[in-house]
Amino acid sequence: EVQLVESGGGLVQTGGSLRLSCATSGFTFDDYAVGWYRQAPGKEREGIACISSSDGSAWYADSVKGRFTISGDHAKNTLYLQMNILKPEDTAVYYCVADAMDLCLGQWFDEYDHHGQGTQVTVSS
Repeated sequence: EVQLVESGGGLVQTGGSLRLSCATSGFTFDDYAVGWYRQAPGKEREGIACISSSDGSAWYADSVKGRFTISGDHAKNTLYLQMNILKPEDTAVYYCVADAMDLCLGQWFDEYDHHGQGTQVTVSS
């Protein structure tokens, strides 16, 4: 059974940093596309970063490019999202996702089979 468990969310001031973690199990980390999306109250889901299982390349949404970094520790089967220079508009629940198909190629965040439970990130102004 595939399981994804996020941690690391919290309250931070504008300009601060947080690192989210997603502990994964039940699949071979190298073989799955993995990523992060977020959802703020009243807003649509926004895919923000992913790692392709085909070539290991990373994709970022324009809204986070240059501020966020996605990475994976294959030995620990853990996905990370380092978030720097946080802004109030980054406030949302953040979810990690995984799929056996390389959905990162087209940024198809609505199609991922496996989701974590989410972790809240709040950025105060």
